[in-house]
Amino acid sequence: MNGSLERERDESGLIGKICQGQTELFQTLIKPYERTVFAVAYSVMNNGADAEDVAQEAFLNALRGLKSFRAEAKFSTWLIQIAFNEARMRLRRSRIRAHQSLEEIVGNEESDYVPRDFADWREIPSEALARKELRQIIEKTLQSLRPIYRQVLILRDVRGLSTAETSQVLNITEDVVKTRLRRARLQMREALAPGYDGSWTSESKVYKSVRPW
Repeated sequence: MNGSLERERDESGLIGKICQGQTELFQTLIKPYERTVFAVAYSVMNNGADAEDVAQEAFLNALRGLKSFRAEAKFSTWLIQIAFNEARMRLRRSRIRAHQSLEEIVGNEESDYVPRDFADWREIPSEALARKELRQIIEKTLQSLRPIYRQVLILRDVRGLSTAETSQVLNITEDVVKTRLRRARLQMREALAPGYDGSWTSESKVYKSVRPW
């Protein structure tokens, strides 16, 4: 039995016990996904403190709704969807409050940015991997991305979800996932490249080494 199937079997057993009243096992169930849930929340909220609040609320919602979880579904995807929906609702409420108090209209999240190529943003010189300032630059660049691109980038490149899983979480088609990911990678590449004189390698995957989550 491969690792994925074994993990799903173990999760199924934990879920059954939790639903029968052994709620102390819930922490064991969610522990492998804590960083992913935070990252997903951050991709929407763009703020660490708010993302932490969203993550905690998402876990509570998951515990409350665990009996409604369908065994044929993947628990990690179900949990991530809860976190993403909670983040979007919270962001929507904050925007409504801002609109009411400041009479400002939130700008359109869609971008008219058209990529010139589809190079991988993660390919930069390996000697830069350990630099603290690189991590800071990456975080700032992530924050500057449009939400629709940041969300896909974090789900796919940071947390390693598949195209299909990302499509399910964001409720968009797989083709849209691929398009947004290409554009997000290019924008990251263009933001990072000037500091490294346009030097790129195909071996190093920088974000996997310095990702903030």
